[in-house]
Amino acid sequence: MDNVRFTWPGQPRFTLSVEKFAVAKGERVLLLGPSGGGKSTLLSLLAGIVTPQKGRIDVLGSDIAKLPGAARDRFRAEHFGIIFQMFNLLPYGSITENVLLPLSFSERRRANVATNGDPANEASRLLKRLGLPASEIVQHRASNLSVGQQQRVAAARALIGRPEIVVADEPTSSLDRERQQEFLELLFEETGAAGATLIMVSHDETLAKLFTRCVRLGDVATIERGA
Repeated sequence: MDNVRFTWPGQPRFTLSVEKFAVAKGERVLLLGPSGGGKSTLLSLLAGIVTPQKGRIDVLGSDIAKLPGAARDRFRAEHFGIIFQMFNLLPYGSITENVLLPLSFSERRRANVATNGDPANEASRLLKRLGLPASEIVQHRASNLSVGQQQRVAAARALIGRPEIVVADEPTSSLDRERQQEFLELLFEETGAAGATLIMVSHDETLAKLFTRCVRLGDVATIERGA
């Protein structure tokens, strides 16, 4: 990110500015900051969900801030796995359908899964690693899951197809300490095996020691709030 400035449309009282912020390939970066402090906005900019009014956001050699909307969506589908804070699952889709959804939009991720066999088997493997047994995979819709279960389905969806970049917005907030540890171990193992970059945001400072780099939001971004 280079000289980026972003204001939410219709909300001129909030502006996020980033002079310089860089993440190397394969890094495991934790972005720390208080709730409501702009961490999710920064992730949305990095993933091309929103675009800045000014500046450059270079991802894998492409300035995603300059891509047209449809091209930016395709780029994100091909290269990013995203664990949203609100999960964004299809409520009436099955668990497996939710996990496989990114493959519908990414030829690259489909090809990565095909090298390991059937896509449904890969979905089942990830879900099992995250603590969702086969009976739950078959019988439940996303709308019938607990918050913690939805969070794990969202993680499996982000990881399938080995995307090059995984961004995670408070992905452990609904998990107890034991599940949190299991979840992070899987996240690190899967992203490490793929050589992927991981950028995770949290307000939990106890997680800092688990990452290769910890960045405080206030050290890379300036937030302006008008009266």
